[in-house]
Amino acid sequence: MYTGINMSQIFVLDQDKAKDFYVNTLGLEVSNDLDLGFMRWLTVCVPGHKGRDVLLEKPGPPAMDAKTTETVRELVTKGATGFTLGLTTDNIQKTFETLKARGVEFTQEPTKHFYGTDIGIRDPFGNNIRIVQTAEVWGEPHLDPPAMVKS
Repeated sequence: MYTGINMSQIFVLDQDKAKDFYVNTLGLEVSNDLDLGFMRWLTVCVPGHKGRDVLLEKPGPPAMDAKTTETVRELVTKGATGFTLGLTTDNIQKTFETLKARGVEFTQEPTKHFYGTDIGIRDPFGNNIRIVQTAEVWGEPHLDPPAMVKS
């Protein structure tokens, strides 16, 4: 029935700041930046993957009244909107080092799991983002910390 996902959305509190972070810090590219009059339509994508866009949407009218807008802004700031974006990479260690050098806030450093190795970061507004280098074969992780190894 479906053939893919072409658009998802993340609430951001400042679209210029979001554009700077998602493009200049994370390395995504702008796919659309349009003034629709009633809102700014700002989307980003992985370079070369236009058509799989993320809308960086500022909460507010026309979809929200003032009270709802304030509630959404508070939830975003608290990081309470849950998982907002997942990205993949071919080299998680290099990605981690690059983002660390760029001052990105990490919620989790590289951690091995059965599905691969991933990191957790936050955007400047509090949104939770995961970046994963998927395992060639899913299975038991080979982790160093004894507490994380099955006995």
